[in-house]
Amino acid sequence: MASFTPTVSIADPRTSLGGNRGAPPTGSRGGGDGNDGARYFHSRLRRARLGMAVGIIGIVMIFVSFTSAYVVRQGMPSFDPRTNSLVHDWLAVPLPRLLLINTFVLLLSSAAMELARRQTARQVALAQAAAIPGVSLGEEKQIPWLALTAMLGTIFLTGQWLVWRELAARGFYVATSASSSFVYLLTGMHGVHLLGGIVALLIGCAASLLRRPLVSQYVVQDVTGWYWHFMAILWVYILCLLEFVH
Repeated sequence: MASFTPTVSIADPRTSLGGNRGAPPTGSRGGGDGNDGARYFHSRLRRARLGMAVGIIGIVMIFVSFTSAYVVRQGMPSFDPRTNSLVHDWLAVPLPRLLLINTFVLLLSSAAMELARRQTARQVALAQAAAIPGVSLGEEKQIPWLALTAMLGTIFLTGQWLVWRELAARGFYVATSASSSFVYLLTGMHGVHLLGGIVALLIGCAASLLRRPLVSQYVVQDVTGWYWHFMAILWVYILCLLEFVH
């Protein structure tokens, strides 16, 4: 009677598919097959976007409260101790024309930020294609859109400082009236949040200079890009609020 003796031992398994003597690939955070890597990348991107959305909602709530206070304070009289009566002390603050230039600079920086985000997305796609055996891709010319965005954001903040100096030269200080206080409050709070975006841009530039993984660079630039677009939209809203809501 014929007998069959297996040649594979439990201690030294050599069974594989297709003649390959290696073990099947296992998924990991940065390795594994392409599907595992793609799933981890998209999961990481979703988490980063979710965190950014939570932060943006908080900023929206802050400026909604400022808007409500701005509208209510316009029609609310204040007590004048000199006349012992209620008076309307809301004064119209003439906005400097430099604000229009600042708005253009910020919108231009938003466009540069989007170009930086898309450029990194193309690099990630090309890197994945170059990993395929037999595929050879040429070098793509890189434009420093991220550094340009940071520079334009710095120019915007410098322009805002010049606007505040012009308002002070006209006699409108923070404590001059309730209307001037709101101008400084709204533009100043926007400037503080925009400064945080510039810090994120500098981190993205450092990651690019240090040759960090493209996936990590893209996650940082994607989240920063959405935040920067939000800052541009928020600034247009603030400008319209100050200019047209009286």
